[in-house]
Amino acid sequence: MKNLPTKADILSFIEDNPTKTNKRDIARAFGIKGAARIDLKRMLKELQDEGHLDKRRKTYREDGALPPVSVCRVTGVDADGDLFLEPVEPGDTPPRVLFIAKDGDPALAEGDRVLCRLTKVSGEDHAYEARLIRRIGTGPAKILGIYRKGAEGGRVTPIDKGDDKEWRVPPGAVSGALDGELVEAEQTGPKSRMGLPQARIVARLGDPAGPRAVSLIAIHQHGIPDEFPDDVIAEAENAKPVKLGKREDLRELPLITIDPSDARDHDDACYAHADDDPKNKGGHVVWVAIADVAHYVRPGSKLDREARKRGNSTYFPDRVVPMLPEALSGDLCSLHEGVERACVAVRMVLDANGNKLSHRFTRGLMKSPAALNYEEVQAGQDGDPNDKVAPLMESVIAPLFAAYDVLRLARHRRQPLELDLPERKIAMDEAGKVISVAFRERLDAHKLIEEFMVLANVCAAEELKARNTPLLYRVHEEPSPEKLDALREIVQASGLTLAKGQVLQTRHLNQLLAQAEGTDQAELINISALRSMTQAYYGPQNFGHFGLALKDYAHFTSPIRRYADLIVHRALISAHNWGDDGLVDDDLKQTGEHISMTERRSMVAERDTTDRYLAAFLADRVGTEMEGRVSGIAKFGLFVRLDGSGADGLIPIGTLGREYFAYDRDAQTLRGEKSGVVIGLGARVLVRLAEATPITGGLVLELLELDGKPLPQTGGQGRRGPTQGRKAGKYKAKSAKLKKKLKRKRG
Repeated sequence: MKNLPTKADILSFIEDNPTKTNKRDIARAFGIKGAARIDLKRMLKELQDEGHLDKRRKTYREDGALPPVSVCRVTGVDADGDLFLEPVEPGDTPPRVLFIAKDGDPALAEGDRVLCRLTKVSGEDHAYEARLIRRIGTGPAKILGIYRKGAEGGRVTPIDKGDDKEWRVPPGAVSGALDGELVEAEQTGPKSRMGLPQARIVARLGDPAGPRAVSLIAIHQHGIPDEFPDDVIAEAENAKPVKLGKREDLRELPLITIDPSDARDHDDACYAHADDDPKNKGGHVVWVAIADVAHYVRPGSKLDREARKRGNSTYFPDRVVPMLPEALSGDLCSLHEGVERACVAVRMVLDANGNKLSHRFTRGLMKSPAALNYEEVQAGQDGDPNDKVAPLMESVIAPLFAAYDVLRLARHRRQPLELDLPERKIAMDEAGKVISVAFRERLDAHKLIEEFMVLANVCAAEELKARNTPLLYRVHEEPSPEKLDALREIVQASGLTLAKGQVLQTRHLNQLLAQAEGTDQAELINISALRSMTQAYYGPQNFGHFGLALKDYAHFTSPIRRYADLIVHRALISAHNWGDDGLVDDDLKQTGEHISMTERRSMVAERDTTDRYLAAFLADRVGTEMEGRVSGIAKFGLFVRLDGSGADGLIPIGTLGREYFAYDRDAQTLRGEKSGVVIGLGARVLVRLAEATPITGGLVLELLELDGKPLPQTGGQGRRGPTQGRKAGKYKAKSAKLKKKLKRKRG
């Protein structure tokens, strides 16, 4: 027939008219009538069979193309600040969809579902542009768990502690996951009161018993970005070393780095010498130099957006998720030994009593003569220097410790909070298996660096405050009255005292800690004091730092791993007119809230990972008796911190003897209804390890002795109290019937 179009004509029309794709629209466009419609139907069927078209109900579209109105999921913001979507409808390689916002559109978050009108584009790094019709809802629930294959699809068992609810995965939503594989899934459809909720697998994470799975679980569970976009990596790799230019030449100063032996980056260096000013007899000059990250991470750049998004680096026993790509964090921004590096430095003058007399900031170029670790520096100070430290003892190491000695005097007068909470160190072999768990030794070399960094941070806050330059302070507000009252109750129950009727200061808490030192209550009081503290955060308003007993404090010394420090560096650049890479952030409050959130996220992820590694370490010790101390009381049981490993395990309340235990929230105790036995924080216990689950990090313990004595056996029905006669049998039968019903339904 003459007026019958070619296949190319049909495909071109469908591409140009995505809203007119049914057979009637196509026929009308080409003037096809009568019997010719049979030929058109044949051609459309051939295009479909050839893979050029995809038939959806009564419409046709290019194979793999999206309908003009689609439901999409928000995937997040890229390094340029553009928001991207992906179709909810499953596909092997979902196209990239750029969201074009208009005035009045609601703010969208990752995971939100939206109904959009799509327009196909060419010549861009995305296939479609989307305009919002309406937001359908917030992001679906995310589940991290183990996939178990079934006859039809399978199930996902969550790895979160205390979450024993399974999720059903239909056959079309498995995404190729293998039985026993660690997966990330998301809820599909509304939750039902009956039966299992439904989910689809969105990512396969591999063997849950793999050597690097533990930290990978935490990364996915807490949504920590762990892969840098290609354009961010390219920007970092294009960076060049800094020349001296207008910078102050600090290359002759022996600024050394002192870090952990396994440190990959070095963002701070220090040097000290006796002050030669005759007016400051016994005084010291201390230099602290910090990597000039602001030179490389410019405001508004792809690197800057990615660094802000991450907020900080996250540290796991087997890996680091850095804030900056390796080209910067491990190279150009790291103060490596023997190479020239850009820095921002502060020169501080102290008197013989550790009081700061003055300070001066500068933007410089340095060259560190040595990269040392804490242990070898301490060994040198103790009289056993190695070959690397020995030549530096008289000129560098000894003056550092001399300056530290006077800073200790100032610290003693200031009385910052002196909590004794040792840090755990998890040692692993090459395969990723935990071989030992120990507490890190606190050396004077550690304290020396800490005091120098605190002083430099104070100088940064004071400098910017004096120059009326906006900045992010590190804020730690005093404890709330409610938390202090709870602390006082614990203190009184322990036979100790805490000052009342006056404004609480850190010296009062230190007096309390000193009372408890060396007693059975020491750990309890330290933990309770810590729990009474508010959480530190970043903000543009200065409310002081309670824990450090400082009026002005800002983070300046770690810009490689903390975005807050980068903000302070930029503020210093602006305040001193050092260049065009200064502070331009016009919403420091929002930035502070965001990076405070990322900091808490990292802390929780790091803690969860430690719990899982400890559970893996203890898994082959199930059945072993261990000693510990009660570290927490809850309605459902009590937590015990085990000696040696410092791991926390749960004793379920239902396993505590054969009587009802009443929970007193205010006193933080459990009291036996018949025996009168009181279990409180800090009590010494002997327990048996009943269960260790590495995938969740959970430890379940069985109480054997409380303060050296077994719990009295008083009879009764345990936690829920006595239930007598027929009633008990009735409830038991009803429970069994319900379990059978659920089992049939789930099967």
